[in-house]
Amino acid sequence: QVQVVESGGGLVQAGGSLRLSCAASGSGFRGDTMGWYRQAPGKQRELVAIITASGRTNYADSVKGRFTISRDNARNTVYLQMNSLKPEDTAVYYCRQDSVNYGLTYWGQGTQVTVSS
Repeated sequence: QVQVVESGGGLVQAGGSLRLSCAASGSGFRGDTMGWYRQAPGKQRELVAIITASGRTNYADSVKGRFTISRDNARNTVYLQMNSLKPEDTAVYYCRQDSVNYGLTYWGQGTQVTVSS
């Protein structure tokens, strides 16, 4: 069974940094598109950043220039480096794996990021 597990969330002051990690089990990770999404209280889940198997990236306008998504295929892990954090970045951050091998999408349980002003 494929599992997606996020880590690295926490409480940080505005202007600070955090790095989120997402570890995926199962085979075929290197062929999968991986993404980070977030959901703030009372709001819909939204895309933050994605990275394809070839390493192409795409970011939400609100995080461009501040967040960087990357992947380590040897570790089956994707990262989200978040710099210059703002209070409006406060949300639960979810990792998503679009598995080519299994033809399914997997979500992690989420990790809370809280940015204080």
